[in-house]
Amino acid sequence: MVALGYTLSSEEHPPNDLVEHAALAEDAGFDFLGISDHFHPWTTTQGESAFVWSTLGGVAHATDDIPVGVGVTCPILRYHPATVAQAAATVADMLPGRFALGVGTGELLNEHVLGDHWPEHAVRLEMLEEAVDVIRSLWTGEQVNHHGEHYTVQNARLFTLPEETPPIQVSAYGERAARTAADIGDGFWCVGPQDTVETWEEAGGEGPRYTQLQMCYAETEQEAVETAHEWWPNDALPGELSAQLPTPVHFEQACELVSEADIAEGGMVTSPDPEDHVESIREAVDAGYDHVYVHQVGPNQAEFVAFYEDEVFPALADAGLV
Repeated sequence: MVALGYTLSSEEHPPNDLVEHAALAEDAGFDFLGISDHFHPWTTTQGESAFVWSTLGGVAHATDDIPVGVGVTCPILRYHPATVAQAAATVADMLPGRFALGVGTGELLNEHVLGDHWPEHAVRLEMLEEAVDVIRSLWTGEQVNHHGEHYTVQNARLFTLPEETPPIQVSAYGERAARTAADIGDGFWCVGPQDTVETWEEAGGEGPRYTQLQMCYAETEQEAVETAHEWWPNDALPGELSAQLPTPVHFEQACELVSEADIAEGGMVTSPDPEDHVESIREAVDAGYDHVYVHQVGPNQAEFVAFYEDEVFPALADAGLV
């Protein structure tokens, strides 16, 4: 059995629309929401990058029971971990018992904006470990003094805290990061089925396992491919480019090499056949994930939600996945 979630894409939609999408997804029967935390969109066509913590306040009041997770925040450069601790505690208080904080080592696109040096991944991973320790310490409600290798906290105490401490889901893409995620996290958060979840489990990781799948639903597959190529060509970029390019303009330059054929032949589901969506979700479940959230690329959100409610949910039930 899988919990099926819906992505609130902060890079593509203004904040009030995201709040509306959250309510729409809850009413349709999605099991949880994931929301991205970016300073920049990947490309200027996407065109948005609202401050996620403000948007989450709206989501808290527009929804009733659906769990919400940030997927993911980078608490090591653009944010000081003490700031993330306060922001997440406030949101968790507004979403009692239904908020999860996803954290990761970030992308240069978002994290260089204060002019800080962009460290190599091994250093960022050390910073993430220390940041999570700071966050958990502040969530105790005690006064915290921390003088670590990367962060200093002096006489800090959080007064607004949720009754239930939120879990911290840690993102990872490689073996070392997966082992770290198992050590410091309450669950695993990833994008796309990856072998990394096996390493996380072998390292003793426990808790829910989240992955996001890219989708683009339209009346025809060709229309979906065209929409995906316009709005989310970065999905087809190889290797570590997504972590290393600094601005949307650089992403646009790299995406000039991405064709519609690359989108059609890649991992994004562009079919209007509900069985193809079921198969993609099944592959994620077979890879070890029990929480799968789907990202509908482009402006066609209400139609996508209706498609899932009317056609994909029943097909998932017939397949024994929900």
